[in-house]
Amino acid sequence: MPVVKSTLSNDDLALVGNALQGALVDLVDLSLVAKQVHWNVVGPRFRSVHLQLDEVVDTARQHADTVAERASAIGVAPDGRAVTITKTSGIGEVSDGWIKDGDAVQTLVAGLAAVIRRMRERINATGEPDPVTQDILIGLTADLEKHHWMFQAESY
Repeated sequence: MPVVKSTLSNDDLALVGNALQGALVDLVDLSLVAKQVHWNVVGPRFRSVHLQLDEVVDTARQHADTVAERASAIGVAPDGRAVTITKTSGIGEVSDGWIKDGDAVQTLVAGLAAVIRRMRERINATGEPDPVTQDILIGLTADLEKHHWMFQAESY
């Protein structure tokens, strides 16, 4: 039984709730991937990549909280449990051990691209039923695209 009653129709609530849940999963996993790489990056560009990774972590965590709170506000219980992240994330696995700086950059380029693709699908899906959620997704996608650009620039 929902604790918070949404003003959205049941169909719209299901669609928007799924979009928010997917966004939450991808953002939590992105923060974990970036932190894992942050702890294990090595190489001549260590410092710049190391610091850049923390910026991604901060962005992902901030937006994850916003997304989860939006879900709660419309009556959808957000699920950020590890088992849920593992089952539904769109980001590939990170290798264990030390990660060369170039490989770290490529890992983030690929991970950010995967999340951005899925966010853009969610943006398209939520425009009609809930422009408020769409606006949140647009803003966070812009921030992710900025990180994506910066990591791509690191690879040349």
